Amino acid sequence: MPDILFVKPTLPRAGALVLPLAEGFTLSGLAKEADEATGGAIARGLEAAGFKGRKGQSCTLWAPGGHLSRVVAVGLGAAPEERGAEAAGGAAWPLVSGEPEAMVAAEGLNAALAAALAFGARLRSYRFDRYRTKESAEDKPKLVRLTVASTEPEAARAAHAPLSAVADGVFLARDLVSEPPNVLFPEEMAERCRKLEKLGVEVEILGPKALKELGFGALLGVAQGSAREPRVVVMQWKGASKAGKGDGNGKAGPVAFIGKGVTFDTGGISIKPAAGMEDMKFDMAGAGAVIGAMAALAGRRAKVDAVGLVGLVENMPSGTAQRPGDVVKSLSGQTVEVINTDAEGRLVLADVLWYARERFRPRFMVDLATLTGAIIVALGHEHAGLFSNDDDLAQKLAAAGTAVGEALWRMPLGEAYDKALKSDIADMKNVGGRPGGSVTAAQFIQRFIDTREGPMPWAHLDIAGTAWATKDSATVPKGATAFGVRLLDRLVAEHYEG
Repeated sequence: MPDILFVKPTLPRAGALVLPLAEGFTLSGLAKEADEATGGAIARGLEAAGFKGRKGQSCTLWAPGGHLSRVVAVGLGAAPEERGAEAAGGAAWPLVSGEPEAMVAAEGLNAALAAALAFGARLRSYRFDRYRTKESAEDKPKLVRLTVASTEPEAARAAHAPLSAVADGVFLARDLVSEPPNVLFPEEMAERCRKLEKLGVEVEILGPKALKELGFGALLGVAQGSAREPRVVVMQWKGASKAGKGDGNGKAGPVAFIGKGVTFDTGGISIKPAAGMEDMKFDMAGAGAVIGAMAALAGRRAKVDAVGLVGLVENMPSGTAQRPGDVVKSLSGQTVEVINTDAEGRLVLADVLWYARERFRPRFMVDLATLTGAIIVALGHEHAGLFSNDDDLAQKLAAAGTAVGEALWRMPLGEAYDKALKSDIADMKNVGGRPGGSVTAAQFIQRFIDTREGPMPWAHLDIAGTAWATKDSATVPKGATAFGVRLLDRLVAEHYEG
């Protein structure tokens, strides 16, 4: 990824120049200087290309004259705003990454928009290339420094600092989700969480012995078919306490995020079809998002007490694997008849959610999981499914998702769906059939939220359709998206700090 610098406006003497332009633009500042230095070639080129500054529009002018190798114009739309600036920065990145250096002429933008533009470029710059051994130099980005010219560089630099921490969290989550399953298994993923200790996060790893003693029967049942031992990782960021605004738990408790971390999912004895099974390496994307979000909160020193818990298992078929028809006793004491071993994520979440509730008494819990194919049938790849027992929390999550481009669509919950989970020999079955599959999965999870003490505010995000992208978008290159990292960070920033 490139270094990002914020400087006073000065026309560059080499490389690429990026011009973020709104609709109805007139060239001014560095853009006007560059146009004059090239004998009007930039204005003529933009006019000939029909560039109007519309959101999503871009135009590249090659060797326009002077010392510049290329000029790239990106549209900000009619009224420049944060998301548009991010998208413009993301659009510019692939157009200038072949240059050793580039400058963004952002002096026409305020500090927040200049920072957002740099943030978008950095998000788009992500590459997972650690296993490529024969990639040619021509195929690799050459850009090592992106300079943002601003009339208020100090303010832009300050505005970019927390965004940079969020980008670090996004990149961490993308790295985890991109790793092959022979490299990233439960023990390894748990150890990578220890890196958050450098940011001030307290990291505790529970191994098989501790999980058995505590009673994580549902989670251990999923893991028993694999030679890879399970882990549960507890991450605590005491930002409110560090700021003198809380006592570690606080009167209302910390905010709590819980992630499903199935590092590879064969389906177990209810084995999946071979076609596309390689994609099941990202069945831990919910856990990856929680880890990335905790890194983002700690990296920007968020004034909040937050806990992140991830249940890490591998779901494999073997002579010791869980069978359809088995009955397991969950940490809550409730029993589950396992009808389908490919409905394993909800079993992992059942124990981890209960543990989070009982140990931390959080003010609310949000879980993220690549849980059901049914949510993809319902919503495609444009929205994640949002299920919640609390209207206020649901509204806050949906608004945060809209603000950062991680869209949620609220789905129903209701007692009528519970009938499908009725078991003849246990408290419940782990599946309810094909109709409303994502809903009955959420209904199952909800049984581990509500207790005799009453329900706790909770939301379940089914990110099965949004965890992996099959094509590039403005700020998300093809591959792991880290969906949820920015959403959770924005939720905290807008409602739970201070």
